Order: sequence, then C-alpha cells, then structure tokens
Amino acid sequence: MTRLAALFAGAIVLTAPGVSSAHRLTLEECAQGGEFIRHAAMSRDAGISKQFFMDRLAEDIALIQAFPPQLRWFVQDEEDERLLGSAAERVFDRPVKPEQHEAAFVSDCIQTTAWQDGNGQ
Repeated sequence: MTRLAALFAGAIVLTAPGVSSAHRLTLEECAQGGEFIRHAAMSRDAGISKQFFMDRLAEDIALIQAFPPQLRWFVQDEEDERLLGSAAERVFDRPVKPEQHEAAFVSDCIQTTAWQDGNGQ
C-alpha cells in the first residue's frame, strides 16, 4: 500500500460514523456539568420525580445529538452521556445536598479526564 493510500484509508476510518476518540473534558465542562447536577438535585428537592427527570434528560440528549459533536455542550460522545446520566440517577437514588452532588460530579469528571490523559487519549 502506498503512503498516500494508507493516509486515505486512515482518514476514512477517522471520519467513519461511530468511530471517534473520547472527548477530553475540560475543567469548565466539569464545572458546568456539576452545576447541571446541582440543579437536578434542586429539582428533586422541589418534587420532580426520577422518572420524569430521566425521561426529560434522555429527550434532551437525543435532541442535542442532532448537532455535530463539536457543536454540543457536554454530551459529545457516549462517555459524556454515561457520566452525566449516572450522576443524574445518583441524585435520585442517593439523595444528599445539591452542593454535595455537584462536588461529587466535578470530582468524577476531573478523574475521568485524568484517566484519559494517563492513557494518552
């Protein structure tokens, strides 16, 4: 295979649907995600049910995914979606103060980013 053909094949793989590297979360994104999770806990405290919140989150994520990943706020890939979704579930499954959920999310988010950095992604 020539060098040009190899580069072309690599470009096809990198742009193929469903093939991407993990989105590296920034500290700003972690802070914004934490704020979202704090608001989820505040919604819980105001009487919003887990089912209602999680259904709405799934609808919002589906709507966000209509945009190209680079134009999305947080859920640029499935890892982001899992991180946000599991934190939202914890808000309802293990209720603590909204600020505690926010701090836990930011910590998890930063650890996820550190893990990505440690694996060369």
